Formats: sequence, structure tokens, C-alpha cells
Amino acid sequence: MAWWKAWVEQEGVSVKGSPHFNPDPDAETLYKAMKGIGYASPLLGHHAAALSSPAPISPWGKWGCSCHAPAGTNEQAIIDVLTKRSNAQRQQIAKSFKAQFGKDLIETLKSELSGKFERLIIALMYPPYRYEAKELYDAMKGIGTKEGVIIEILASRTKNQLQEIMKAYEEDYGSNLEEDIKADTSGYLERILVCLLQGSRDDLSGYVDPGLALQDAQDLYAAGEKICGTDEMKFITILCTRSATHLMRVFEEYEKIANKSIEDSIKSETHGSLEEAMLTVVKCTRNLHGYFAERLYFAMKGAGTLDGTLIRNIVSRSEIDLNLIKNQFKKMYGKTLSSMIMEDTSGDYKNALLNLVGSDL
Repeated sequence: MAWWKAWVEQEGVSVKGSPHFNPDPDAETLYKAMKGIGYASPLLGHHAAALSSPAPISPWGKWGCSCHAPAGTNEQAIIDVLTKRSNAQRQQIAKSFKAQFGKDLIETLKSELSGKFERLIIALMYPPYRYEAKELYDAMKGIGTKEGVIIEILASRTKNQLQEIMKAYEEDYGSNLEEDIKADTSGYLERILVCLLQGSRDDLSGYVDPGLALQDAQDLYAAGEKICGTDEMKFITILCTRSATHLMRVFEEYEKIANKSIEDSIKSETHGSLEEAMLTVVKCTRNLHGYFAERLYFAMKGAGTLDGTLIRNIVSRSEIDLNLIKNQFKKMYGKTLSSMIMEDTSGDYKNALLNLVGSDL
């Protein structure tokens, strides 16, 4: 399914929250869990025992130290509450926690947890747009820029979502997202990211002008395959300002003219982060769920795990379309997302991820 249709699919939601929700006992459960006070998991029998196994130490990355919490903290209680509530419910739990115990829930969790498990649980506690703003901020701060994170978020969100992310970014960091992207990137990569941030691809009408689609295809061919060198701005303008339905028609016409796919032309005409950005726009246009399935697969494939990518995509899609991404994952790779998580992660981190993913047959 293409990206412009993906935001209204209720069957895609893997985390739906508790139907009989009361934040006060949840807040109390979390408080007790972090004070070492006894907790009876609502999970029963051998399943509960299986989920409570301690995590070994991982050798991967700065977030890969201990995957479980210090002694005295009941990690399973934290998992049972926070992975089975919607984000809106988690915000109410945080308010109740502060009202009852006079402490900030996120700061308390940070002090009690560590490693990748901490990173995942803290990600769950951020409201969605603030979380994505934080991911963008973290991708740009310090030495070096994680262009892949910026490309992923900007190329896959709708105009309304991008506007909310920009607002959250300014509120939380006192800075303008567009200006920070300009300061942190350069050249054609800067231009495509700034263009994507405008969210000009939204068009739910589904109307396509066949003449304009053909003209765009001809312009892309003239800007790349037909000449020595590449007119990058022509690619950027068309990819970033045309609707997804229109671009699908452009890609069809382009293949007829060039006798090769738009993806193959982008790979031969560009390189590096600009190539990644252009290909991401094409992938999200053709099949948004396929794009996220691919991100998750390559986060776990091979030696080591890209935990930031794994956490961000599972958390951010869990209340949008993660079930549909899971279906696409199985079609593309012949295995379930859950099975790959079980192979590639461990301990409380694994248990929390599997709870968020849900049943995956």
C-alpha cells in the first residue's frame, strides 16, 4: 500500500491500549516495580516465566550495555503496563505518577533502567510528535549527522505530521527544524530534505493529469539518462512536489521511455545520502509498508543490530500500521517480524519488543 493511504488503516494498529483504563493503579504498579515491592504479573503460568528471563550483556553499541534494569527493579511489571497501553494512556499514567508520588515518570524510569531496554521504554513514554522531534534532534546534535534517520522520517510522513513534528521540535529545543537541517547538511541533500519538510506531496484526491505525468517522466529522462551529468534539482523538484498517485504514473511512463526503472536510474545517476533520500521517496510512494519492513529487516540482518532503527520504527508505527508492516515483512522475507526479533534480541528488551509487535502468525 502506498503511503498516502496508510494513515487510516485501523487494522494496522498493533497497540490499542487497555479498554478498561485507569491510570492510578498503573502508576502505583510502576512505582512499586521500581521500589522492589512485590508484583504479580497479569500474565499467567509458563508464559510469564518465559517472559521474565534475565538479559545477557550485549556487545553492540553504546546502548548495548546491560539490557536489563538494576537489581530491585521489576522489569516485567514495567513491560506489562507500558507495552499494553496506548500512548495517550501512557501520558495519563505519567500525570498520575507525578500526582501520587511527586516524581517525573520518565526521569524515574531513566534512573532505574539501562541499555537498550531503557531506550525502548523511554521512547514509549514520549508523545509521538515529540518522540520524532527528539529522534531528529539526536540525529543532528554532536559530531556527525545520522542522515538516514532524517531521510526516513521526512520522506515517510504526511504534511500534517511534519507540521506537528516541527512544532514539537521548536517547543522542546527552542530551534527551527528547517534551519537546523540547513545548518547540518549541505548541497543537494540539504535541498531535498528541505523540500520534503514542506510536505508538498499530500493529495488525497487521487487525481492524475496524464499529460503532466508524461511530461514529468520526459523531464526526468532528460535530466538524467539523456545527458552527460545529472540535473539533480529536476529530480528533487518532481519527487518532492508531486503527489504519490501522480508519481506512480510518472514512474510507469519513465520506464517506457528509459527502458529501466526510476530506481535503477537514481542508482546510476546519484550516490551517497542523496541517492538514499531519492530512493526512500520512491519506496514510500510505491509501498510504505514495504519500506518500513525493509528498514526493520536490515536493522536486524547480519552482525549486530541497529537498535535505534528497530526501536524507532516499532514504537512509531505501533499505533498506525505495524500489523500491515508485519504482513508485508512476511511476504518479502519469508519469516515473521517476531521470529527475527526473537533471534536477534534478548531479555527484557526482547520481551518488550514482542509485546509491541503482538501476535505474528
